[in-house]
Amino acid sequence: MESIGNVWMWTAFAAIVVAMLAIDLLVFKGGHQHRVSLKEAAGWSIAWVSVALLFNLGLWWYLDGTAGREVANEQGLAFLTGYLVEKSLAVDNVFVWMLIFSYFAVPLELQRRVLLYGIIGAIVLRTLMIFAGSYLINEFHWILYIFGVFLVFTGIRMVWTSEQEPDLQKNPLVRWIRNHYPITDTLEGERFFVVRNGVRMATPLFLALVLVEISDVVFAVDNIPAIFAITTDPFVVLTSNLFAILGLRAMYFLLADIGDRFELLKYGLALILIFIGVKMLIVEWYKIPVLFSLSVVATILVVSVIASLWYSARNAKTH
Repeated sequence: MESIGNVWMWTAFAAIVVAMLAIDLLVFKGGHQHRVSLKEAAGWSIAWVSVALLFNLGLWWYLDGTAGREVANEQGLAFLTGYLVEKSLAVDNVFVWMLIFSYFAVPLELQRRVLLYGIIGAIVLRTLMIFAGSYLINEFHWILYIFGVFLVFTGIRMVWTSEQEPDLQKNPLVRWIRNHYPITDTLEGERFFVVRNGVRMATPLFLALVLVEISDVVFAVDNIPAIFAITTDPFVVLTSNLFAILGLRAMYFLLADIGDRFELLKYGLALILIFIGVKMLIVEWYKIPVLFSLSVVATILVVSVIASLWYSARNAKTH
């Protein structure tokens, strides 16, 4: 697999990720029971976006000095586009997480720990899937067309099922756990398991964690093909994807109380998936410039957010 990444670049990226996670865990006690305030969520969101943009700037500066301005511009734009695509599509994760925590009646102060494990699981999963995807594309270029068809289908399906909410009670894995493992009737603080009368029991918080991990598997299948439409370089794909994922927990708490104001956003996300799928399907005849892709994705995202806020404000006035 050809890549701009070398040992030092991979090491620098890994060091940044480990350092940010360590700060979250050790300084701000990200793994402990704590109710995240809007101010704290906004601060962490700004911090993660800033780190991603600074990393992109550092990547551009390094490539400008080693590979030339043209390569630096191309890869810098690819990172930014991939980051924006993943960040926007990850909003769907946020809405599903809201539904999961609401279903299990998990209070905000307990959600942080669940999402921490969810993000760590997502990092491992995305890394494996991205390297597997890079290998498959390198060996079988035609798989890009399968990705393209899949993304167009996913976008259409997202619009078609936009008003439907998943029935968590019918989830096969959750039903299997309930049938094969004793579950407590109530939450037990931030514990996933407790021992009662010598019997080890799972708590509803563990079921919430299982569903959070399942949701990321589902969304990874949709999101990862989308970023391969931007670039097939594993270094750019992985770094842009993981930076977006690492900031997802902060974005969740930022949107947790105002998620219902973005009712139309799902249509914008569906349109982004369809656009990227079409881009993949026509790549053999016309390669859409990365800058144009960035502009289209950003425009769709901004318009759908503004439309959502207008729609929610209008509904508030009529009720």
